Amino acid sequence: MIVMKFGGTSVEDARAMTTVIEIVERERHRKPVVVLSAIAGATNMLLDAARLSVEGKLDEATRLLNELLERHVLILENLITHRTTIQELILEIRRRFDELKNLCQGIAILGELTNRSLDAIASVGERLSTLIVARGMEERGLPAELVDARSFMMTDEQYANAAPQMPFIETKARELLLPLINTGKIVITQGFIGSTRKGITTTLGRGGSDYSAAIIGAVLDAEEIQIWTDVDGVLTGDPRIVPSAKKLKVISFREASELAYFGAKVLHPSTILPAVKKNIPVIVLNSRRPAASGTRIVSDPPKSNAAVKSIASKKGITVINIQSTRMLMAYGFLESIFSVFSRHKTPVDLVSTSEVAVSLTIDNTSRLEEILQELESFAEVSVFRNKAIVCIVGEQMHSTVGIADRIFHALGDINVMMISQGASEINMSLVVDETDVVEAVRRLHKEFFEPVPELEIFESIGTNSSD
Repeated sequence: MIVMKFGGTSVEDARAMTTVIEIVERERHRKPVVVLSAIAGATNMLLDAARLSVEGKLDEATRLLNELLERHVLILENLITHRTTIQELILEIRRRFDELKNLCQGIAILGELTNRSLDAIASVGERLSTLIVARGMEERGLPAELVDARSFMMTDEQYANAAPQMPFIETKARELLLPLINTGKIVITQGFIGSTRKGITTTLGRGGSDYSAAIIGAVLDAEEIQIWTDVDGVLTGDPRIVPSAKKLKVISFREASELAYFGAKVLHPSTILPAVKKNIPVIVLNSRRPAASGTRIVSDPPKSNAAVKSIASKKGITVINIQSTRMLMAYGFLESIFSVFSRHKTPVDLVSTSEVAVSLTIDNTSRLEEILQELESFAEVSVFRNKAIVCIVGEQMHSTVGIADRIFHALGDINVMMISQGASEINMSLVVDETDVVEAVRRLHKEFFEPVPELEIFESIGTNSSD
């Protein structure tokens, strides 16, 4: 059994959905469970409608919802040929949008938008895309079975960023899905959404469809988890910054986790975790070029002489420097610092310490003022905004002489504000000004990948392994 997750661009229109159905049919013998995102842009439009409603702009919210309704109707009319099926689906979709409009009206009247309401609204995108694809498969003679993810994806009540409850998910998923899989059904379900044990809709946070797929794969002991997106796999760099970027045929879970966390948009950072625990390979594939080989993410890849595998970058970083001559050497000083961030539920990306200061970075500044107020009660604090992280990743970096020298030689006159060597020694992260990040990535990519090392793990974008 395999899990196949298709992102928003993979189901963005009727042609894309047709390709998805063809890909699933090709893999039918492997007993696929299909996990779908909302159509491209749908979740943003739904959330925008909710926010417009709370601002009292109900007419604008309704216009957005009508636009999204028409997109779904257009897709199903171009995907499905049976008129009766089309009419049934249009009625069902209109009913769901009527519910959305009523919910938005309630939000406008109350002038209040809770995360619980946001989850109820945001979940509709996945529920609609799966409905249309499942009916499209049925029309083509495939034994599709639509299963609402909320029936087995149990979460806590932290709306808008709910935490999956793995023991409950494993029990319910095996109970509901395995009998269907074992009788030859192709299970279609939603990514991103779940529900509390009381049956209230939740979401796993943005990018959560990848996480959903990995959880389902883990609890069902899948052979592999396929992440279908709009790029050929994990690349040596962002092709929008470095057009000469190459694809990696294989990469380790640890390397992929670092890249995902520090800006590589192919995967959601949490995706890797359930797969790692069960040692299930994750394959990143391109739904626009289904014959391409993609990138395999595995726990123990073949050894490679490539010291550096990829370069990622992440903008919107804020650096906080914390200094206290009175407490620096005192027992519990670092604990005092991190407890502040913990209380305000703000993750820290990088940490660097010296004899006189602790520097760290965050990308979420929604609670920054409260954090600074607490820190300033026991330390001197300075803040630097509009920074970016450049992350150089490779499992052989720690055992390769001269990597740091090559990095700083390539950067030349670009000022590096902070350096952090990962505890695992498979990455080196640098903080630079946002205005310098593109040039920094280009220089580093040129240093390590131009010309591309003549090694088996690298492959030109647009090349199939069978070519």
